[in-house]
Amino acid sequence: MKLKLFFVGLCLILVSCASHVKYKGVENGDLLFVTAQQEGLSGAINNVTQKEERANFDHIGLVEKAGKDYFVLHAAPRGGSQRQAMSDFVKEQKQKGQHIVVYRLKNPFQKSIPYAIKQANSLVGKPYNFDYILSENAYYCSDFIERSFRKDDIFKLEPMTFVDPKTGVTNVFWKDFYQKKNLEVPEGKLGCNPNGLAASEKLERIKVLD
Repeated sequence: MKLKLFFVGLCLILVSCASHVKYKGVENGDLLFVTAQQEGLSGAINNVTQKEERANFDHIGLVEKAGKDYFVLHAAPRGGSQRQAMSDFVKEQKQKGQHIVVYRLKNPFQKSIPYAIKQANSLVGKPYNFDYILSENAYYCSDFIERSFRKDDIFKLEPMTFVDPKTGVTNVFWKDFYQKKNLEVPEGKLGCNPNGLAASEKLERIKVLD
């Protein structure tokens, strides 16, 4: 009986420790950019949005530190706009073979973080925007982050492009993607993407998350 109680206690301790994982070098308000894959939707996003050689991202989330716990506020196809334990977020990216790069607002813009986190939490529960056309009812990842920081104009909406820079014509993936939805490719409409946000002069690249 005592041995059984010992193991139960040990399991509870381990679970508690897992929920309080400390991420060295990660701070409240940091932005987590997830590297893009080569194919599928991930590759198609990166193909038409990559701005820098070392910035090839297809997803982004906002870190919220609450006491000893770390969470990621983000919008994803599975779960929509959500507040996810950072340990689960990191695990999911590793399972897909993707890496996480930590970016941080430069000092003059750090004051925007408290409101942005509050705003991001107010968006939790909204569905994912699978059309990638701005809507007030559903959000995609970079849209979720831009809206969270919109009050202080941290990021800019820009005309979207779906043109393959190598061919000069609309990327085949996106042409088929919107055709199946009976929608026109939203070329030139305002929007945002992870690579565009990563290129902001208001951010600094910190580290690749271990």
